[in-house]
Amino acid sequence: MEKAKESTSETTLRHPLLSSKLKNPPKSKYAFASAMIASMASLLAGYNIGVMSGAQIFIKDDLKISDVQIEILAGSVHIYSLVGSLTAGWTSDCIGRRNTLLLTSIIYLLGPLITCAANNYFWLMVGRFVTGIAIGYIVVVRIYVAEVSPAATRGFLTALPEVAINAGLLFGYVSNFAFAYLPVRLSWRIMFALASVPPILLGFGAFSLPESPVLTQISGSGEEAEAQLIEIKEKAGITREDTEVVSTQNYSQDKNIWTELIVTPTPVVCRIIITVLALQFLEQASGIDAVVLYSPRIFEKAGMTTTKELLGATIIVGLTKTALILVPMFLSDRVGRRPLLLSSTAGMAGSLIMLGLGLQMVGDFVIAPTWIVAVCVMAVFSYVGFFSAGLGPVTMAYSSETIPLKLRAQGMGLAIAVNRLVCGVVAMTFISIYEEISIPCTFYMYAVIIGFAFVFVYFCLPETRGKSLEEIEVLFGKR
Repeated sequence: MEKAKESTSETTLRHPLLSSKLKNPPKSKYAFASAMIASMASLLAGYNIGVMSGAQIFIKDDLKISDVQIEILAGSVHIYSLVGSLTAGWTSDCIGRRNTLLLTSIIYLLGPLITCAANNYFWLMVGRFVTGIAIGYIVVVRIYVAEVSPAATRGFLTALPEVAINAGLLFGYVSNFAFAYLPVRLSWRIMFALASVPPILLGFGAFSLPESPVLTQISGSGEEAEAQLIEIKEKAGITREDTEVVSTQNYSQDKNIWTELIVTPTPVVCRIIITVLALQFLEQASGIDAVVLYSPRIFEKAGMTTTKELLGATIIVGLTKTALILVPMFLSDRVGRRPLLLSSTAGMAGSLIMLGLGLQMVGDFVIAPTWIVAVCVMAVFSYVGFFSAGLGPVTMAYSSETIPLKLRAQGMGLAIAVNRLVCGVVAMTFISIYEEISIPCTFYMYAVIIGFAFVFVYFCLPETRGKSLEEIEVLFGKR
């Protein structure tokens, strides 16, 4: 335990490779390829979430279900994902990261097929339950990508799963628009059926991945691999010098992992877990999934009328969300995590206030003026853009890089469980809340929550840019 608390500076002095070879390591093509393949699971998560945004319009008309049933159908997938996120760490430790990705691809194949074949509400829920389990398993993607990412490019590579999720959302929106003009009974079924194709590619791609990260393949150079191996051995208490493969699988099989994580954590671990869970809570409590899942409804409240307008504007939401996520990919390792999070939360709060004011003004007209509609639409675009430029991808990257090595599988499972739980609550209550307190007040409420997020980031989050996974643990031990 005392080894884990040794300062990184001392380690660096004992091993000059850590200071001389890791300053500007070259990028590893193998690490990038591995992260891309694993991120396909995140793309599928995004599609299966995003497609419900427009599909719910046609499902409601076809199966004659109520708004409350739609609300539960749309949001429950996040609650179901808790099953996957809470068991993903254990599963990946038992059968390995690669086999867990193979299992995920099978579940992703089954869920959409059950959904598109459903002829009543019960089977819709069954299909979304199966899909939700697969979505929960993307915690393995977060862990795997963090493990294969060299320190110098971790901000870039760990953003790939978030890019994939947003690309999946966009594809879901495009699917809504593309099949909106088919017969109602057929349109939404095709939208879900398309989600059964990519899992086949993910399954084949997973065979090319190593069972666990191999430093000589994922590092930018042999020297970097050797330096990382030295430091990881010291932190984990490994004394064998001839080991070439470092696997967190062995660390996580410790029977006392959950005890160290929750029951009797060290002060450092306690601070890390509280920080990670609070950040995950605030990210989803900001209302992002209310906008992602109910964009057509929001645009309808803003004054749009035709299905073409509603779904077309929703596609632009997806484009904005996907395009702006490139910002943290290229800036996270340059300007740091904190500046991106602070600017993101400030911009989101301002956008929500503008959206609330716009929707409030719409209520004063029978037919809203074009300029007010434009204000509301631009506020939605601004909100999702600021989210993608910081809070969305950086939250996950920050979480995956701060949790200590031997606790990471279970720690990230817990973090994503909190994320999905809050996300599900937001999605399953949005319609009910705005019907109770009005839609402008609902967005004002989300703006207040984002204000708390800004304060939390400013006072509680240390900067992790350029730090190795082991240095971060030392960083959290400081005041």
